[in-house]
Formats: sequence, structure tokens, C-alpha cells
Amino acid sequence: MDATAQGTVTGAGRARTFRHTLANTLVTSVVNFTVWFAITFFVYLETRSVFATGLIAGIFLALTALSGVWFGSLVDHHRKHTVMVASSAVSLVLYAASLAVYLAAGQETFRDPGSPVLWAFVLLLMTGVITGNVRGIAMSTVVTLLIPAERRDRANGLVGTASGVSFLVTSVISGLLVGMAGMLYVLVLAIVATAAAIVHLAHLRIPEPRPERGEDTSHAVDLRGTVALVVATPGLPALIAFSTINNFLGGVFMALMDPYGLSLVSVETWGLLWGFLSTGFIVGGLVISRRGLGRNPLRSLLLANLVIWVISSVFTLRSSIVLLTVGMFVYLCVMPYIEASEQTVLQKVVPFERQGRVFGFAQSVEQAASPLTAFLISPLAQFVVIPFMTTGAGTDLIGPWFGTGPERGLALVFTVTGLIGLALTLLAFGTRHYRRLSERYLQGADDEPAAERELAAA
Repeated sequence: MDATAQGTVTGAGRARTFRHTLANTLVTSVVNFTVWFAITFFVYLETRSVFATGLIAGIFLALTALSGVWFGSLVDHHRKHTVMVASSAVSLVLYAASLAVYLAAGQETFRDPGSPVLWAFVLLLMTGVITGNVRGIAMSTVVTLLIPAERRDRANGLVGTASGVSFLVTSVISGLLVGMAGMLYVLVLAIVATAAAIVHLAHLRIPEPRPERGEDTSHAVDLRGTVALVVATPGLPALIAFSTINNFLGGVFMALMDPYGLSLVSVETWGLLWGFLSTGFIVGGLVISRRGLGRNPLRSLLLANLVIWVISSVFTLRSSIVLLTVGMFVYLCVMPYIEASEQTVLQKVVPFERQGRVFGFAQSVEQAASPLTAFLISPLAQFVVIPFMTTGAGTDLIGPWFGTGPERGLALVFTVTGLIGLALTLLAFGTRHYRRLSERYLQGADDEPAAERELAAA
């Protein structure tokens, strides 16, 4: 579709296309998150190894970090619709291959944490999940393409709401499906739902100009140009660095939250509980979609981080599923503010034709720290902190008021992580990088994106 045809699409038509695209992305998110949650539950229940679950989190985050820049280049160099269809098609093939491996291998194979078949199975599934990350990058650029600048924060809130819905559905069904039939029902659901999403997307048309094949897009992965653009934008490197540090700390949650929760309740209860907790994403996203992020989304981002790190410092002070539930619910209500704020800033200060690469670059850099955390924190918790709080010096030092035992070792890791995150966020408020990027956002981008001009002409 050329620029002329693009200009004939009405605002209502763009809004309708956005809603259909978001709904389609929601279905694929449910599938991918279900597979990810389920394989983590499954491996832990079969092997009872915290190290194994941490390794799965590390694999996920490492693949995310390595693929982000390439995925962003694919989004910039091809039509968003084409990239989305291809992403789902690859995931479908990988899920089908995983089902074949699962049916061919004996159940005893999956009880050995050192089994090559187990880890081949995990890698197939996680690659299928990671391929879906293309959809997230493409969806961020679709917001820029279809939604006027003054309403993008609200649109990003709807994207956050969709993420909450996906977590809600995922959390309910993943634990139940694993509890009923291991990974069998999970894989059947993934194959059927992904195929349905491809059929729906095939009949959906996203109005967009054909990517130009000029100097800017002559290479498949323009890492040098993307880095130059990021560096040239005042305060943007600091924003990405701050998010990287946050993700470094957040890797602790990805590696240890399931073992901690499963030490308190059964897998079925844990899955249902996460279904309730995930409504926090929905609440936060809906509030943003109605009220926006305020005049300065960057300030909203830092305030949201203050809230989540305060919560992280206290929600495991006692071995209580009630305290965990309250803390994580508030935590998840606030998370959409962080995601929507960063996306809204990038959509405003980065030219549209490079947004896929910048979103992908940010994803790669920000996620690069989390694999290190996931790989390090699991053995650290298993072999150092848990013994420290079970039979070591921690039982006498803080045990009388903090508690003792394996799950209190995990709890100690969460508390220390929260205190570190709180200190770093307070420091970020006083930096010149925060002030410069805030000024850049409030002034607006120097060059209006091509999609914005076409939208104004529609």
C-alpha cells in the first residue's frame, strides 16, 4: 500500500485496525506465556531443582537479549503485517516439533535435570516463545503508525491491559493444564491457538507505507546507526541504562518467584493465584488508558519504580501467602506504568522509520543483564543463601525475627534486591540525564515521523 492509499484510511479505520491487531497479539501472548509458565512449572515439579528453573529463566532472557536487535531490524525493513504472520508461523512449527519430542520421550526422561532430551525440549519451546517477541516490537511501532501522538500513552495503556489479560488467562490455565496432563494439553492448546491467530491475521490489513530501501535500510541489522541515534538523543542512553539495571534486579524475580510461591502453595493454587494477581496488569493498564501518564511520562516511570522496589523490600518479610498476594498485586498494578512510560517516550523522540531497531536495541540491552542474574542467582540461592538461612550463620544472625529454612533464604534475596532497587531509583531522580530527557520529550521530536504526517493528512 503506497502513501496515497495510506492517506485515505480514516481515523476510525485506524482505531479499528489497532484493536484487531491488539486482539490478535493478545492471543499469541496468551499462547507464548502459557508455554513459558508451563515449562517452568513442569520442570520444577519433575526435577524439584531450583537451579533448573533458574536456567530456564536464563535461557529465555539470554535469547531475548541476543535476538532483540535483529528482530527490530526485521520490523523496520518489512511490513509489520508480514513480520507478525512470519513470527506466528515459526512458533507454530516449533510447538509442533516440541509435541513430537514430548510424545516420543518417556516420562522418566523429564525427571532427570541433566537429561539432554529434557533440555532439547526446553530449547525448542523457548525458541518458539522468543520468536513471539517480534510481535511485541511490531506492536509498539503499530501504535506510532495508527495512533495520534496525544493519545499514544492511552493506547500503550491498552497494550498493558492486554498484557494483563494474557497473564490472567495464562496463570489460570498453565498450572491447571500442567496439573492435569503435564505438557500435553499445553502443547495442543499452543498449536491450535497459534494456527487460529495466523488465520485471523491473514485477513487483517494494516495500512502502512512500504519500507524504503535507501541507505538507512541497506543492511539487515544497522547496529551502528541505531547506537548513534540512541547516543545522539539526550538522556536516552541513561533511560536504557536505568531499565537495564532494573532488569538486572528483576532477573531475581523471574528465577526465584515460582520456587518461592510453590514452597507456600500447590501448583494449582499458585496458577489460580497468579490469575487473580494478573488482574493488577489490567487495572493499571485501564487506568492509563483513561487518564494517561501525565505531562511527563519519564517522571511517572521513576515514581512507579519507587513503588515496586518499596514493595519488593517488604512483601517477603514473613512467610505469608496473604502478604505475598497483596504485595504482588500492587506491584503488578504499577508495572504497566513503567512499560507504557518507556514506550511513550521512545515513540515521541525516535523517528518512526527507526523505531523497530531502537525498540529491539533497548530490549536487547535491557535484557542482557537479566540472564546474568538468572544464571547467577539460582546457584547462589541454592548453594549459599538457602544454607545460610537453614543451617548457617543466618539462623542466629537474623533467623529469630526473619525466620529460617529454604524459603526464608529465597525471601532474603527478594528483600535485599528491593532495597538495592530503591536506592538506585532515588539516585536517578537527581541526575542531569533525567532532566535532559524530560526536556527532550516535552519539546517534542525534532523531525515529525513520516507516519505522523500521513496520519495528520488522513
